[in-house]
Amino acid sequence: MGMIRWRRGLPTLDWTRVAHRYLPFADAASPDLPLPRLVRLSLFQLVVGASTALMVGTLNRVMIVELGVGAWLVSLMLALPLVAAPFRALIGLKSDLHRSFLGWRRVPFIWIGSLTLFGGLAIMPFALVLLTGSSPVQLWAGHLAAALAFLLAGAGIQVTQTAGLALATDLAAEPTRPRVVALMYVMLLLGMVGGSAVYGWLLESYSHTRLVQVVQGTAVLAVALNLVAMWKQEPRNSRRAADTRPRERFAVHWRRFAQRPGVRRFLVTVGLGTLAFNMQDVILEPYGGEILQLGVGATTQLTGLMAGGALCAFAWAARRLARGSDPHRIAAAGLVSGVLAFSAVIFSEPLGEPMLFRAGAALIGFGGGLFSVGTLSAAMELDNGQGFSGLVLGAWGAVQATCAGLAVALGGVLRDLVSSAAAAGWLGEALQGPATGYSAVYHLEWALLFITLVALGPLVRPRATPDRRPDARFGLADLPG
Repeated sequence: MGMIRWRRGLPTLDWTRVAHRYLPFADAASPDLPLPRLVRLSLFQLVVGASTALMVGTLNRVMIVELGVGAWLVSLMLALPLVAAPFRALIGLKSDLHRSFLGWRRVPFIWIGSLTLFGGLAIMPFALVLLTGSSPVQLWAGHLAAALAFLLAGAGIQVTQTAGLALATDLAAEPTRPRVVALMYVMLLLGMVGGSAVYGWLLESYSHTRLVQVVQGTAVLAVALNLVAMWKQEPRNSRRAADTRPRERFAVHWRRFAQRPGVRRFLVTVGLGTLAFNMQDVILEPYGGEILQLGVGATTQLTGLMAGGALCAFAWAARRLARGSDPHRIAAAGLVSGVLAFSAVIFSEPLGEPMLFRAGAALIGFGGGLFSVGTLSAAMELDNGQGFSGLVLGAWGAVQATCAGLAVALGGVLRDLVSSAAAAGWLGEALQGPATGYSAVYHLEWALLFITLVALGPLVRPRATPDRRPDARFGLADLPG
């Protein structure tokens, strides 16, 4: 009833109250960071998601199928951005301590990342043209150009995301940071899903010329959107340029950060959980097609199911964090959901139930979303207002990105090794089926989820109960069920 007002004897809706109550993430805004400005800031995540979809999805498929590049070589090119991932902590610290005569800290790094991403995408069309050639010189030049393009684009994504998340942390008020985190993840997911849909539509009638146009358009759009995202976001502080105090080395800052209570355990937890959720990334759709006999359209829907599960996780996590829930408990709830998810995927093969498999895929997205939002929210709390959010978020991003890449590689290699051993009869007659290699990866992920729960346990804040002693130890009963 509070949304209805009477004017001239007629009931009318107060649209400002409707928006605040029902618009997604409207409560993430604050007086200092209104919703239009917050949405505009999150455009850098849209760029990251669309660029990732272009490289991992569209270019991956085109280079292997249409251009005939070896799958192993394409995999190595896609892994090149991991070279830049461990440096995210250093990039974050540099943005914390950056001295600019214009008074900015984060904006120069977002701009450098945007230009690096643009450079990689600008080189990519020339690499694709060279890969269509027939002479050995053209092919070698094409391979080198494509590797350089993937490296630059990946490095640009890493730098942009690290500095952008640090800027969001700087601008967001303490009570609204959990919803800001959820909004940033939603924009990343929208960039990936929306980018994949747009690229599929644009390349429905494929030609090399059309692909070059799509890549070039993405490069221009990335710079334009990041420019809009940065415009008048970070307040200028000219006193930073006047600060002549000697700056300590990265190793000193890292040692001081790593010695804080719970930091090492937190980073180990992030790494283990990322490994657990991402090893299935390259084998989930082949599992549905080869083992459960699902068609191409049915396996393609798995991406939508996982994305839908992740969106539900973001909404639920934002609601719980807004009510003061411990972000470590949110991450633990994601791990428990992951245990149920992989159990459903494993049992779908002996039961012959594709619907159970689809439910497991949706739960993987839900659990992974909860774990990501929970750990990122916990990372934001590690800064404690000391002005080193770049270092903290860079460390989180470095561990997450590195372990995600390793998980994808390990998942494919382990599946092939176990499948070869099973086909050769080394594992016994009962395990000679084609599902053995897939099942081994899923069981390993299932075990890693339990190990991650053990690592996460001591980080969870105990619930305030009247009968709890101050010296009481944390037990497994305190984890969410």
